[in-house]
Amino acid sequence: MATLLETDAVLKRGLSELALADPVMAKLAESGITPQLRRRPPGFEGLAWIVVGQQVSTASATAIWNRLRQVLEPPTPDVFLRLSDEDLRAAGLSAGKVRTLRALATELVEGRLPLDELQNRPAEEAHDLLTRVKGIGPWTADVYLLFCLGHPDAFPSGDLAVQEAARLAYGLEQRPDARTLAALAEAWRPWRGVAAKMLWAYYRKVKSREGAPV
Repeated sequence: MATLLETDAVLKRGLSELALADPVMAKLAESGITPQLRRRPPGFEGLAWIVVGQQVSTASATAIWNRLRQVLEPPTPDVFLRLSDEDLRAAGLSAGKVRTLRALATELVEGRLPLDELQNRPAEEAHDLLTRVKGIGPWTADVYLLFCLGHPDAFPSGDLAVQEAARLAYGLEQRPDARTLAALAEAWRPWRGVAAKMLWAYYRKVKSREGAPV
């Protein structure tokens, strides 16, 4: 496994290697697209935050998380399992997210998910372990691996913004689905996570230029 994305130096190394491997990535870099390192805390807290943020805006996710943290102190799986459904609904969690977080907390408390060890596993193996938890899908697993653990090769091929950025950057007729984008991303190994960061940064720049919210 390549060095974890823990410093700007590693990020720059990944960008340099992507530019050598892919002329489109090189063109994006030359145009001034500069992704940020951005890390979130690992463990239950980080993964729970990602689950909370599924399919809602960043502002909504932040508001829900802040309300949840008022009753989730400390933010551990044991404490989460002691909260009632009423507490969780009052924080703004949907029924589906309550079920997912309860399943995750149970797996951790009962020792079936080695969350603390995933940083030392290959991205694919860590991804498989996470998606065994009911309610944790590929996008959630990949975003956790990339933003909480710094896996440089984790790649959220199902992310709509990454798909749209790839369509624009590569001049594709339509937005690639997850399978098509995963195939395109093979050329970016072992830095697919850095490529995702590049595409997110490109997407934000394009949407900002169009006057749309980012």
